[in-house]
Amino acid sequence: MSEEYTLPDLPYAYNALEPYIDEATMKLHHGKHHAAYVAGLNAALKKLEEARAKGDFASVQALSKLAAFHGSGHIMHSIFWEIMCPAAKSKAPSSGALFDALVRDFGSLDAFKKQFSEAAKTVEGSGWAVLAYEPSGKRLLVLQAENHQKLTVQGSVPLLVLDVWEHAYYLLYKSDRAKYIENWWNILNWAEIEKRLIAAQRK
Repeated sequence: MSEEYTLPDLPYAYNALEPYIDEATMKLHHGKHHAAYVAGLNAALKKLEEARAKGDFASVQALSKLAAFHGSGHIMHSIFWEIMCPAAKSKAPSSGALFDALVRDFGSLDAFKKQFSEAAKTVEGSGWAVLAYEPSGKRLLVLQAENHQKLTVQGSVPLLVLDVWEHAYYLLYKSDRAKYIENWWNILNWAEIEKRLIAAQRK
């Protein structure tokens, strides 16, 4: 049997992203919401294992949906934590592989940020904005993900993700999603995003 999924540690303290994301939100988001997706994924996979052992596959459809939802929630959050950093360490690129790719596929860094922000503002319901590398076309795409897993371009590799579920910002920003998105640009770990792009291009 494969090992269970586990909740990853944050790469910084819970208060490290203040004032843009507050400590209370980080504790709830990581320790409660992300932890719930990990538990949900493990539970769905366990039930699928039990169904296989019994030869009873009537529950596969429902359990597969649960595995996709919780599994994608776990993966997206794991990326989300990694691509943020304290504001003092955040430096937008002006050269390099990531900068060149953004200019090539969006025209400029500013144009990319505007498109990404609009995707984050307008994703329907609970969801994410995603910058992904699409390997067959060797290009970057800005996508919207409803829930965690819907509207995916299969095979694309998420590089940069922004969680716009209300639990990600409501304690500090209330219903002002746009302000949360505007402030979030101050805490991006651009070096980590570039590393993710280079790794995706090598596959």
